[in-house]
Amino acid sequence: MPFIKRCGKVLLLATAIFSAMPFARAKEGMWIPATLKKQENQMKALGLEIPVDMIYNDKGTGLNNAVVLFGRGCTGEIISSKGLILTNHHCGYGTVQGLTSLEKDYFATGFFAKSIQEEIPCPGLTVTFIRKIENVTPRVLVGIPDVMNDKQRDSLIALNIKAVEKDYTKATGMDATIKPYFEGNQYWIAITETFTDIRLTAFPPNGIGTFGGDDENWVWPRHTGDFSVFRVYANADNKPAPYAATNRPYNATQFFAISTVGYNEGTYSMVYGFPGTTMEYISSHELDQVYSIVDPISVNARTKKLDVWTEHMDAQRDVFLKYTSKRAGVANGWKKWQGEMKGLEVNDAIGKKQAYEKGFMNWAKTQDALTQSLLPQLEKEADAVNDLLYHDIHIREELMGVELIAQGPAMEKMLACFRAGYRDKGLTDTLQKLARSQDGYFKNYDMPTDRDLFAAMLPMYIKSCRKDAPAYYRREHRHHLNSYKRWARDVYNASMMASQEKLNAFVAAASAADSATLKNDPAYKLYTAVAAVRKEKIAAKVDGYKATKHYLNRLYIKAQMQYDSNRNFYPDANLTLRVAYGEVKGLKPDGSDKYSYQTTLADVVALDNPNVTWFTVPEKLKQLYNAKDYGRWGVNGTMPVAFIAANHTSGGNSGSPVLNAKGELIGTNFDRAYEGTMSDYLFDPNRCRNISVDIRYTLFILDKFGGAGWLMDEMSFKN
Repeated sequence: MPFIKRCGKVLLLATAIFSAMPFARAKEGMWIPATLKKQENQMKALGLEIPVDMIYNDKGTGLNNAVVLFGRGCTGEIISSKGLILTNHHCGYGTVQGLTSLEKDYFATGFFAKSIQEEIPCPGLTVTFIRKIENVTPRVLVGIPDVMNDKQRDSLIALNIKAVEKDYTKATGMDATIKPYFEGNQYWIAITETFTDIRLTAFPPNGIGTFGGDDENWVWPRHTGDFSVFRVYANADNKPAPYAATNRPYNATQFFAISTVGYNEGTYSMVYGFPGTTMEYISSHELDQVYSIVDPISVNARTKKLDVWTEHMDAQRDVFLKYTSKRAGVANGWKKWQGEMKGLEVNDAIGKKQAYEKGFMNWAKTQDALTQSLLPQLEKEADAVNDLLYHDIHIREELMGVELIAQGPAMEKMLACFRAGYRDKGLTDTLQKLARSQDGYFKNYDMPTDRDLFAAMLPMYIKSCRKDAPAYYRREHRHHLNSYKRWARDVYNASMMASQEKLNAFVAAASAADSATLKNDPAYKLYTAVAAVRKEKIAAKVDGYKATKHYLNRLYIKAQMQYDSNRNFYPDANLTLRVAYGEVKGLKPDGSDKYSYQTTLADVVALDNPNVTWFTVPEKLKQLYNAKDYGRWGVNGTMPVAFIAANHTSGGNSGSPVLNAKGELIGTNFDRAYEGTMSDYLFDPNRCRNISVDIRYTLFILDKFGGAGWLMDEMSFKN
């Protein structure tokens, strides 16, 4: 582990029980739905009561038709015949921010449509249904040898993919997309329909939907009602169509029935959704980079960033509304990576990888020279790029994390107009069009906040990368008497990108001679200086490493399948439809004596603290609790809120339906336990847990808190 030694970091040894554990496989896996027949016996042994072809089939009767890719990276589930979609609060957060204002502050008050006429259109939001999945590896890889260099191989594969997708689109009349699995050893096609008329139906206030904030994110126990409700609309033929007042709710032939019975510890469960990214089969050398370089740099930078943003958001509500969605995204990774590092350390994940690799290398000695060279080559490539990767992550998190510097590409586009020879009206019209494209950026931008962030991020970068930092940065630092605040003040006072008014004034009056003004803008100079360093010293080598690593990992995973031939391999997550299964199972968090698998509303109210925003329970919710007014959703005088299970999930599984043995909805997945966030690299059944909102809590909030009981009339309940 060369980089760990160089950085002076030492992996702590795990306890004897974890050091002795082999790679865990029980209940591990994210399975392609079309392959579930291979899993059926194990699933039924665990408790599954329905045939797997009810979970997936391409005849239109499978539950795959009730699971949607929500937006660009979450999952949702259809819960009524009228196209009602249930997903997470945090999955709808960015969309709702676009609908929110100081006058209609849905983060503070929530939104609950009292009729279908009150549902709000959501421009830009999409949901995608998966109608069919099919293995097309033979057609994609026909005539292409494994050892062909990736550039040539990828070119040939791209041609084959284009031809196959075209054939399927013509045959089905739907979209067809092929993605690689097992690092490109397999290719599967998905036949899909994407709907673009999506409307907001219900969104609880932050006091419910984000309750616990950063403190509770990625931990167990959780007390968050992390859900929101949308509806998909279609044209008269029940097909995708742009927004129109004449569109009608999508007629769903497949939707999830809802179980009001609940679950107990040991209950069979499944998660059906679109996990984003996992890397279960990488070498110890690549995992070392995650643990020693990427995660710690990112966490440190984001800690400072969140401190700055939070200070300004707490001081001004309009700044809160501008930054709340951005902050949620930054904080989510920040907290997850902390748990990931801890889990990798406690589980001695790198040590386990090395032990596995030792066995692999002993086997490889009996194979060809290429197989024998795979791990040594992966180590060599990683060692050669570690220092460059270190610098690149600092640039990404600390420099490009400053919004003003990150506007460099927008300024490049404007400068291109001058270089192209535009003159007079042609120049101003084109520049004004580019300026208007920044409306969304400025809508959610606060200059004083970003200026303070600049003063906080620049010292982190220069201290960490002083010898490799652009000469321009070092000069400007000295020019401003080593004062980052003074430097920030001058940059933001001078740059046209610090305010929309300045930008609009520049483009309205620009002439051909004003290219010099753009080139000398301090934001542009900050961007181009670091862009030049990346281009000259970093990008080519880092990109080359990624390409070589991809080639070697493709051959390595294929070799692992030969070495460990009795293992039932599943492909890494790639934001395609998957099924995970396990049982409802509790956890005793590190440092706690409390073992639990469920939280209740009593636990929520006990945490109420009106002096802390993230722990302020809405008054109406407290009134309902005090009156024990749970309607038909309570259980023996209590109101379940969240639960955990041993299902293998990842980012992208946010919003996924959690199902019981009969395929009925018992909850909505939204998080993982802190100790198990390393499951993207290593699944440990003793620590890895997915966290879900109890469907009864969702219905209680909709019905009793939000006054949207009318929605229950279109749902199907199983008692």
